[in-house]
Amino acid sequence: MTGIDIARNLVEAGIRRAAAAGLNNLKFQEGDASRLQGVPDHSFDLTVSMFGAMFAPRPFDVAKEMVRVTRPGGRIVMGNWIAGDPTFVSQLLKISATFLPPPPEGFISPVTWGVEAHVVERFGQAGIAREKISTVKETWYFTSPHCSATEFMDLFGRFYGPTMNAVEAAEKSGRIEELRA
Repeated sequence: MTGIDIARNLVEAGIRRAAAAGLNNLKFQEGDASRLQGVPDHSFDLTVSMFGAMFAPRPFDVAKEMVRVTRPGGRIVMGNWIAGDPTFVSQLLKISATFLPPPPEGFISPVTWGVEAHVVERFGQAGIAREKISTVKETWYFTSPHCSATEFMDLFGRFYGPTMNAVEAAEKSGRIEELRA
């Protein structure tokens, strides 16, 4: 199994966690979901992105690459945040965005991966027939009796890209306490 992430700190965390769990059949590497250099065509029976590839800036390239690295007859599964979802992470993304500079011209929101028509269009352009594409909307709740909102904020600020960016921007602008509140 191979884990690929653009964030070096998350690749390193995956390596450490796999080693601690004695999982020797896992490999982790840095990579960009819209250009998976060094990954041969048809490498995987199952290609999965859980709240990751949705943040790559070129969604049509992401779909094309996911199709390229998945063997014919294989499966691609994505977990993506949905715009307007009332859950914690969706709200965290919304709050984080208010601390970041405006996105560049041509920016495509990551939550557009939560819109069926966009998913169909992207994978359709990558060569997948419409009848082979399906979407399911589910609500995931993150709960922990051991973690306060402040502790979640600190955790996401260390390991979740959008929150990491918001924390950095808030620190630079002197608004970190406002973000934490």
